[in-house]
Amino acid sequence: MKSEEKIGKILKKGGLKIAVAESCTGGLVGSKITDVPGASSYFLGGIVAYSNEIKMDILGVKKETLENFGAVSEECAREMAIGVSNLFKADVAIATTGIAGPSGGSKDKPVGLVYIGVKIGENIEVRKYVFKGKRMEIKDKIANKALEDAVIMLTK
Repeated sequence: MKSEEKIGKILKKGGLKIAVAESCTGGLVGSKITDVPGASSYFLGGIVAYSNEIKMDILGVKKETLENFGAVSEECAREMAIGVSNLFKADVAIATTGIAGPSGGSKDKPVGLVYIGVKIGENIEVRKYVFKGKRMEIKDKIANKALEDAVIMLTK
């Protein structure tokens, strides 16, 4: 069973609602969630916050966070998850921010670097990963891992 099917089952059973805030995945996490029939019973929606302005203006990411840590950071992923959770009044939130490539990477922040934030109630976990591959492969790996991380947290 795919992670998007697992998460759907868990959310339905618990009567929980989910929302997503995506940067590097460009809506792919939300797309995977809605690939499952009946997702409208638990998926509230999502924000594709590609620009820093949208991260700040819509999701409430602090300007200081972006200046001090950058958009691709644990801190930004955490604030994105909190922001989308508050915006949609969601029980569960997933946030992705990273560098899908092929350009945009640096020594400190290579192509494939991503931070995935999952918020369930007041509990938030942010994990860091570095994926290899072409842009679309990296985006797909990030979206799949984000859903896996949410399933793991929901089943703890």
